[in-house]
Amino acid sequence: MADRAQIGNEPAGAGIVCAPKPRSAVLWLQGVTLVWMLVELGVSVYAAETAHSPAMLAFGSDSLVELLSATVVLLQWVPGMRLSERRAGRAAGVLLFVLAFVVAAIAVSSFALQWRPETSRAGIAITLAALIAMPVLAWLKRREALHSRNAALAADAVQSATCATIALIALVGLAVNAAFHIAWFDSLAALAILPLLIKEGRSAWQSHGCGCC
Repeated sequence: MADRAQIGNEPAGAGIVCAPKPRSAVLWLQGVTLVWMLVELGVSVYAAETAHSPAMLAFGSDSLVELLSATVVLLQWVPGMRLSERRAGRAAGVLLFVLAFVVAAIAVSSFALQWRPETSRAGIAITLAALIAMPVLAWLKRREALHSRNAALAADAVQSATCATIALIALVGLAVNAAFHIAWFDSLAALAILPLLIKEGRSAWQSHGCGCC
């Protein structure tokens, strides 16, 4: 979080700015991120559907936005398809707000109607894997963002770090439900994730380009 504060509080025109050309490490990191997020999103949707898990729906929502964030970084170097960081941030913000509303509605309905989310081994596996992988990706992205002076990559590093936190919350909810058969804990985990989704959505909406984007 300290890294986030340092990057986010730098004045416009100082610190990280857009790189004129990509470093090979940046392309490699974003390629790995895209593949991983596609897998993470697919497994999350499957787990949310088969286990009726609000926690996995919340986790999958963040995976979708992380996929968009990684794509935006790569679009900086695709001729004719470049998307400004501000527009991408606002699109991600709106998407996060909508998804947060959906997650809240499902979680509250789960409590009110006494739905019983089932144990999801796939959900436990993917959140555990994300809890291991995402902090490493976030650290590598922060390092490359500082080396290449790329604001979009720095923002994507924050997304990866947040994904790890959300994975931890979802994993706790899934594990408690699986171990002690406390079904409502799954929905509680989904509600616990909501503030992070909303905070991330506000941050994305208020994000500013790096001058040359």
